[in-house]
Amino acid sequence: MNSESSNASGGVILHIGAGSFHRAHQAWYLHRLIESGDERWSLAVGNIRGDMNAVLDALAAQNGEYTLETVTPKGEREYETVRAIRKVVPWSADLEALIATGADPACRIVSFTVTEGGYYLDDHDRLDTANPDLAADLKGAKTTIYGALAAILDARMKNGAGKVSLQNCDNLRSNGDRFKKGMLEFLQLRGETALRDWMIANTSCPNSMVDRITPRPTPDVAERVKAATGVDDRAPVMGEKFIQWVIEDNFIAGRPAWEKVGAEMVESVHPYEEAKIRILNASHSCIAWAGTLVGLQYIHEGTQDMEIRALADAYVTDDVIPCLTPSPIDLARYRDVVLDRFSNPYIRDTNQRVAADGFSKLPGFIAPTMSECFARNVDPDSTAILPALFFRFLERWHEGKLPYAYQDGVMDPAVAHGFFTAPDPIEAFVGDKLLWGKMARTEGLERVMRKAMGKVDAWLANRP
Repeated sequence: MNSESSNASGGVILHIGAGSFHRAHQAWYLHRLIESGDERWSLAVGNIRGDMNAVLDALAAQNGEYTLETVTPKGEREYETVRAIRKVVPWSADLEALIATGADPACRIVSFTVTEGGYYLDDHDRLDTANPDLAADLKGAKTTIYGALAAILDARMKNGAGKVSLQNCDNLRSNGDRFKKGMLEFLQLRGETALRDWMIANTSCPNSMVDRITPRPTPDVAERVKAATGVDDRAPVMGEKFIQWVIEDNFIAGRPAWEKVGAEMVESVHPYEEAKIRILNASHSCIAWAGTLVGLQYIHEGTQDMEIRALADAYVTDDVIPCLTPSPIDLARYRDVVLDRFSNPYIRDTNQRVAADGFSKLPGFIAPTMSECFARNVDPDSTAILPALFFRFLERWHEGKLPYAYQDGVMDPAVAHGFFTAPDPIEAFVGDKLLWGKMARTEGLERVMRKAMGKVDAWLANRP
């Protein structure tokens, strides 16, 4: 372990991304620590963009307090008032208040949840400088995590505000390392050599693995909260009872004693995050795409469908477990626990939410298993079913036949539509470098994808 002592004097954690997941996960851990009597750390929350101002306004009106509803697979609901947020940072286009909060010497950790696509990294962890948001930030804007943090770090450097840990809490493999690489490249591309050197000397970027299924809140959450507690909460969140947080103990300016409230502080997050990303995240996407294709609305409906569950089970059993063995985790048990969690009918997590961002999830969650199977001279036939499902899902989007709006932060719609107007759509799909990296246009990938597409088409044809 190489953190400064968790028994440091304490301070403020600025969290960027005040959405449901942060408030059901990281904020909850700090709340539990505060409730135990350790009040040395507090949370300030804010956003880079103005699309969640209604949530910020509601939190500010409630002095940062909100209700967390958790539910077990048996339908047992519990309600807890989370009181970790002591400051709600108002949004403005210049991010003035956010920068000031992050540049305060009392701020010792800046953490963030901006979704997997918010890092604009290719399969070599280089920045996608063609992305318009990132291109704007390279010219001085502050619309991405890189532009916002560059402004915060620059202010800290100029103010002598001291060292700070930058804590990635997104579902990104090696999330701290990859963010750091992207951030340093960003500063280099902007010609900010002095700030880049300051960042190297004065920050740490711990890796972490986060897990709690947290659907987007629907109006009935607030209704249940009011019925159960009497509180008219305008910013409640709900999630499953299960929660996990595995954190690399690499903090340069102190940290809360999260291990006292159930977080796992470890030297290496790698085996935990590989199991989670490949087994949980990829299976989640598989069930969402398959469920959508057969007319289902919720994740639990797809998981309870024995044919769809069998697709996810075979993917993990046939390909993922051999790739990840040996592991400190009982992978078969973890697979079963994950699928049982997905079958929870009380979470009511939508296929729409989980199906989103396929252009990030396919290369991040699914392609690594396929690549490793090919490296072992094994055809990843069970894994190939997942991108085949995504391809047919994307075809429905192309035709305007999805039952909901599809959101994808990194997809180029013209490229995606182009798959289906090409002379050979499958050939165009397997040739996309963004999705497949080094596997794109290889004979092996095209072979297994054509086979998988045939299986998916036959399966869909036989569905009622």
